[in-house]
Amino acid sequence: MAILKFLFVASFSIFGLVYTENVKFQEKFFFNSLGLSSRPKPSNHAAVPSSLWRIFKKTDKIRTETDPCTVSEYGVRGNIVRYVLDQGELISESNHHCPMCVEKHLFFNMSVLEKIEQLSFAQLEIKFKQDFFRMSQKAAHRAFTMHLYKVLRPTLKGMNHAFSRRLLFSQSVHYQYTHGAINFNFTDLAESWRQPGKNYGMILVFQFTQISNSLNSVEYDHVSANSHSHIEIPELVTSLVVVSLNPYQCRSRKKRSAYYLPIAPSNVCRPRRLYIDFKDVGWQDWIIAPQGYMANYCHGECPFPLSESLNGTNHAILQTLVHSFEPKETPQPCCVPIKLSPISMLYYDNNDNVVLRHYEDMVVDECGCR
Repeated sequence: MAILKFLFVASFSIFGLVYTENVKFQEKFFFNSLGLSSRPKPSNHAAVPSSLWRIFKKTDKIRTETDPCTVSEYGVRGNIVRYVLDQGELISESNHHCPMCVEKHLFFNMSVLEKIEQLSFAQLEIKFKQDFFRMSQKAAHRAFTMHLYKVLRPTLKGMNHAFSRRLLFSQSVHYQYTHGAINFNFTDLAESWRQPGKNYGMILVFQFTQISNSLNSVEYDHVSANSHSHIEIPELVTSLVVVSLNPYQCRSRKKRSAYYLPIAPSNVCRPRRLYIDFKDVGWQDWIIAPQGYMANYCHGECPFPLSESLNGTNHAILQTLVHSFEPKETPQPCCVPIKLSPISMLYYDNNDNVVLRHYEDMVVDECGCR
């Protein structure tokens, strides 16, 4: 009896281990199709940018467009939109060349793009937080100039940066007019960052000035080297909006009307309703939207003779004919999906970036006998 009990427990454990391994294999296969190396475990659930929400809400419209792989908001082709987080830090070292300057290193990890992806568009977005308006009255009379430099090569601390940086742009901004976002097209630069050893980031420099009663701005008097630590600087969020195209996951289709599944019961091959809730598989912590979707599946018989509504091929028609004579030797054709439609998903990737991605073949619309 003890031996039987041991064998039962052992076989149950082996079955559980095999089942767990199969689930892990299926998850890994699905994550690879999403362009993910593993299941994302976001450490910081960053807010979803409003522009991504607007694009996501067009999901139903995308399904009926002739070219679903176009991001109309940016006027480029693509099926993936990422908000790549800035991983740079504020540079606290003193700068005797510009004592009233504050520098911030900007770094965007472009390795999150797969090699197969074609970069269509990249835009640097600098957003100032609303708390900036609550700064002191003295700050309200100040302005600053933003200088953005491309880092050409890394340099040691305290060394002259003149030959390691290249100026990309300069722009003057008044404290009272910093609402909204400042955007810059950096598509070519972002493409160069995809090459190994080419991405050293950028340096964003704030050079502060004070507004006098005259029309001209007046520079601050020379102060001590560590005085910039007392400067009220605007709190900002920098991100890189990246649109890319995976050609293997993007196909054009003819415009079609919405397809509704019949509710009446039937044993004949047809689509059946299947709603997938991401909570049921434990993915609700990294998938932002949708919370679930109507995936559907195909089920039913392919009886002889095959009617036109069963969308049978010539091979399937002949197979049902042979099956009617030799049912034990030849099986019936299988009920399989013949038309599928895409969905869009918002989720956090393995680097906590917010990603909007367009996925083909996610919803079963029609079934047929094959």
